Amino acid sequence: MAKRKLSQNQTRRIRSKQQAKNEKAIATPETDIESEDDTLGAEQEGRVVAHYGTQVDIEFGDQKTIRCFLRANLAPVITGDRIVWRQGKDKGVVESCQPRKSLLSRPDSYGKLKPVAANVDQIIITVAPQPEFFTNLIDRYLVVAEINNIKPLILINKADLINETNQSEFDNLQKSYSTLGYRVLTVSAKDSTSLDELKDLLKGNTSILVGQSGVGKSSILQTLIPDKEIEIGELSNAKSKGRHTTTHSQLFHFSDGGECIDSPGIREFGLWNLNAADVIAGFVELHDLTSTCKFRDCSHENEPKCALKEALENGTISEQRFTNYKRIIASLDDVQIQSSQ
Repeated sequence: MAKRKLSQNQTRRIRSKQQAKNEKAIATPETDIESEDDTLGAEQEGRVVAHYGTQVDIEFGDQKTIRCFLRANLAPVITGDRIVWRQGKDKGVVESCQPRKSLLSRPDSYGKLKPVAANVDQIIITVAPQPEFFTNLIDRYLVVAEINNIKPLILINKADLINETNQSEFDNLQKSYSTLGYRVLTVSAKDSTSLDELKDLLKGNTSILVGQSGVGKSSILQTLIPDKEIEIGELSNAKSKGRHTTTHSQLFHFSDGGECIDSPGIREFGLWNLNAADVIAGFVELHDLTSTCKFRDCSHENEPKCALKEALENGTISEQRFTNYKRIIASLDDVQIQSSQ
């Protein structure tokens, strides 16, 4: 008998059920925590510095670490979380998670938002001459930074690959975002002295490096933390797209101060959980103008006396930024958002 072909809806339902089974399977730790409750130590505060699915590494005291199980009824605990835990016979047990001041998420293969880092102060948006960068992706990250009150920093890596052919492109990038008040640095992971200013900006902050795979995030971390082994991937020869190297989220301390959460490479960044008001709030130069539009519910398309369209015509706002804003608005309902848009 021929095998029956499933419809898209049937396939989606099967995947959803399978995901629910997987989540249920990993929700229960590999040991019977409940039976050990009487032997657990007093509650202590700590911070999640690495995540391995059903277990996490907790940092406490003077940067001591311990592997901990998670209570089955806990909401997802992620790297950067400040938690309460108790000492067990061999490992600890995470009892609760304290309120977060910021949260970064990305979509999983089912289109469901998955948290990847908590309590981040600074998001370092990393681009490079290779692979090709897209301002639309930069602006997506900036929207997330702005609405979460996280300081953004745009980092141009692989300065050694900037030449006469692409120099003007990166000059324009630096000028356009610096004009908006964003800090833009140009560095090379191969030259540690070029990272001096970055080191100063890392002090006192919990940062996260984001951007396409292959832009050199892991290489930068390896230069900043030479005593740690950080897996570094090469660009794919076929399409010059980076290969993901990080397999779990981990928090690193810098010797000069500050810390960084290294999370799995983010090639897609979901904003469909936001609305149009959130997106416009993330474009700092556009947000204030919206209050002067003739219509309160102006879509900034063809309405008369639209402040954004007028600003675009007289050159006071960037056409590229406005185009990126419209693209993001149009893609809010997309299940997957490709970095090449």
